[in-house]
Amino acid sequence: MYTIVVCLLVQLNTSVAQTAERAAVAATIQQLFDGMRAADSTRVAAVFHPDFRLQSVGYDTSGRALFQTSDRERFLQSIGNYPAGTLNEQLYGMSIEVDPPLATAWTPYSFFVGDKLSHCGTNAFQLVKLDGRWLIHQVTDTRRKQGCQTGASAPADSLHALLDAWHRAAATADADAFYGSMAPDAIYLGTDASERWLRDELREWAAFAFEREAAWDFKPTHREVYFTDNQTYAWWEEVLHTWMGPCRGSGVAQRTDEGWKIKHYHLSVTLPNEKVEG
Repeated sequence: MYTIVVCLLVQLNTSVAQTAERAAVAATIQQLFDGMRAADSTRVAAVFHPDFRLQSVGYDTSGRALFQTSDRERFLQSIGNYPAGTLNEQLYGMSIEVDPPLATAWTPYSFFVGDKLSHCGTNAFQLVKLDGRWLIHQVTDTRRKQGCQTGASAPADSLHALLDAWHRAAATADADAFYGSMAPDAIYLGTDASERWLRDELREWAAFAFEREAAWDFKPTHREVYFTDNQTYAWWEEVLHTWMGPCRGSGVAQRTDEGWKIKHYHLSVTLPNEKVEG
């Protein structure tokens, strides 16, 4: 028993430490973007390693891959060339992994100059912890001008929109929209004990339903959503009005470059306790 307790305490302490390190990494990255918005190169320089470099990868108009590198001083100088409030990089999620003294972060973004969208892509950060401080050693980003997110919608709003549209797709027998909202490896658990479907298995089995005017019509009446700290995963619980009576649904979604994708969904029929025989 003593050994088990010690192991649990070690695991708990490790988890707490990891959470604190991730928060410190996120704060370092946030200081970079706050400094850029304020045109404060000194504030930005404080979170850069002396050997910092920015690398950008992308494609030219012919589809040829391009690779560019910029050093620390050039980057800092460029910040001072703009008035405060001009440079605005909006992040749409942050996935952080830490193994001190090394950390990485993956952040989808859209970059604005004033009110005009410049480009979008993903930042891949590499940070090192020196003398108790996390410093950004390298950023490699992708850049494109198509398919950019321009709104600052809250993750909850976009997740609710996805789930409402997903249920609506079933109600209108729109198979492409319904299955397109699910990740390729998504799992759907139905009300029958035998129902455990991978996405494409469900699509094959339920093909007959989508030949009707409505495959099925489940109307959400209440939903609670929750998110991981980096807002790349979400889970939810919902109450549904269905032909079977009140049902519950719960699921997991992952935030991708294409928006939220459903990874797991569990549909269950509710039953009053007094109708359950002991």
